[in-house]
Amino acid sequence: MNRFMEDLELDIRNDIRQGFIDLQTEKADLMENVGTIPFLDYKHFASRILFPENDTLITMCITDIGQDVVKVELDEGCQTFSKLIQDQLFLTTMVHALEEQKSFTIKDKCTLASLLTVALHSNLSYLTEVMEVLLRDLMQQNSNAQPKLLLRRTESTVEKLLTNWVSVCLYGFLRESVGQHLFLLVSALTQQISKGPVDCVTGKALYTLSEDWLLWQAQDFTPLKLKVLFAVGSDGEVSEPLEVDALSCDTVEQLKEKILNTFKSKFGFPYNTPVRDVCIELEKGGSFFPLQEVDAGSEVIGEVTKLNTLRHYKIDDGATIKVLSTKTHPPLSPQGSVQDDENFCGKYFHLIDPDVVEEQGRNPERKKLKLKEVYLTKLLSTKVAVHSYVENLFRSIWGMSQSRAPLAIKYFFDFLDAQAENMKITDPDVRHIWKTNSLPLRFWINILKNPQFVFDMEKTPHVDGCLSVIAQAFMDSFSLSETQLGKHAPTNKLLYAKDIPKFKQEVKAYYKQIREQPEVSDAEFRDFLQGESKKHEGEFNEAAALKKLYEFVQRYFEQINEKLLSNGAPTELLEQLQHVKDLFDSLKSCSWN
Repeated sequence: MNRFMEDLELDIRNDIRQGFIDLQTEKADLMENVGTIPFLDYKHFASRILFPENDTLITMCITDIGQDVVKVELDEGCQTFSKLIQDQLFLTTMVHALEEQKSFTIKDKCTLASLLTVALHSNLSYLTEVMEVLLRDLMQQNSNAQPKLLLRRTESTVEKLLTNWVSVCLYGFLRESVGQHLFLLVSALTQQISKGPVDCVTGKALYTLSEDWLLWQAQDFTPLKLKVLFAVGSDGEVSEPLEVDALSCDTVEQLKEKILNTFKSKFGFPYNTPVRDVCIELEKGGSFFPLQEVDAGSEVIGEVTKLNTLRHYKIDDGATIKVLSTKTHPPLSPQGSVQDDENFCGKYFHLIDPDVVEEQGRNPERKKLKLKEVYLTKLLSTKVAVHSYVENLFRSIWGMSQSRAPLAIKYFFDFLDAQAENMKITDPDVRHIWKTNSLPLRFWINILKNPQFVFDMEKTPHVDGCLSVIAQAFMDSFSLSETQLGKHAPTNKLLYAKDIPKFKQEVKAYYKQIREQPEVSDAEFRDFLQGESKKHEGEFNEAAALKKLYEFVQRYFEQINEKLLSNGAPTELLEQLQHVKDLFDSLKSCSWN
């Protein structure tokens, strides 16, 4: 027993010492040469913001997205309806009438807001006016309640409309000033995570910002530099060798991904074969042997199979690996990826051993006691490694490099200040909270947590976990409350605790600078909005959006009509609405015939 305790103490001492070494030697040496940044064009960006969970509406409303592009012609019904929604009284009354219906869900409200954004994208000035009217109405509803809660959630059409409007107006700023810093941060996180062991089954890693994703059960590993050759043609020729960094604990699939990522970083374009169509071979004694995820020699514990690692194949530093395409070099024994197995997580393991009691008796060394708390230093060393990227990103958002904020931010913040004055709100905290709920909470957090909205990239669940920690630090920087953190505070709060006070001062200075900036004239802002509309002409299928919008009108025609009457709408407006209904009804009967 004493010997066991001595060994345990030695293991823990070594783990703590290694954690200390990581903290003292970790530096932001992550590669900045990420090649061309794969920005999505405007319509692909817009489609993700407007319709995040509705591929059908994306295909219908955004021109040339999806293989089966739905073409909807601007018929007489659409043209007449388009003119009708250009009437502000009609449109605002329609929105209020729909929102009063119990069957009109929050999802419907978000869809309505996004369809209006598409249908009126060619007239953003008018869309802005409508949004302002609806916002004033929302503020009046909340005037007797707690004003600090305004715009905190997305429970009304105008709140989603505001999200869309900010996204449309800030796309240029996002692309020109913030995008590069966001892409570098995501790249740095991805590289930092891959510097240490990553469990192929759970996605957990030794280097992370999120305690939930911390691989504290990691076994020892050795860094390797491998010489990788790429097969050229089908007659055995190979390319010049490419040096690839790997770890002894990497699986075959992880090594393939690292090889293809290194290829892309080195040459600036992806390898011509996707990872699932790539096979790799190890050179031994002048011959090449295939490396497989599992094979006859794979370790099995109970009913669970361990994925083969580089250590399993005894791959040493400096070993030669050859990359082939399964299409030009079909393997002798074809093997689909085990990750395609529906029960992948139940049948296989990688770095986290299955809890099999019999195995502990046979092989006690496998189950060395690991303490999660010992590995929490890895969160801090990861933070140190990516911190300069985090700071650069935050300051690209709230630092004013050109000594003035984007026009849309200045315009909208002035609008909020004016509403606070009209409502005789004297508490400065309310204005700060309104601005925070409108811009960082409604727009920037969405972008920080979803880089795939901005770039042509895939976001792994693990990177998502790390970005959530950074997004929390970002929002804490805008908070007016002082958080007291004790020993039981969550690690994601503790990680950035020392940075938040400094960030808060920068945010307050940012809001103050915007307030003191010269006003944006109506003419200047109208020119800006017209320019944005013109820039993206023809990228949206307005006819399709109008037809989907009319479905709401058709469903709640009587209620909209009654609301117009109670609002004292002129007779001509009611007649126009009836005319639109008649046109759509006649078109429908024609299509039936």
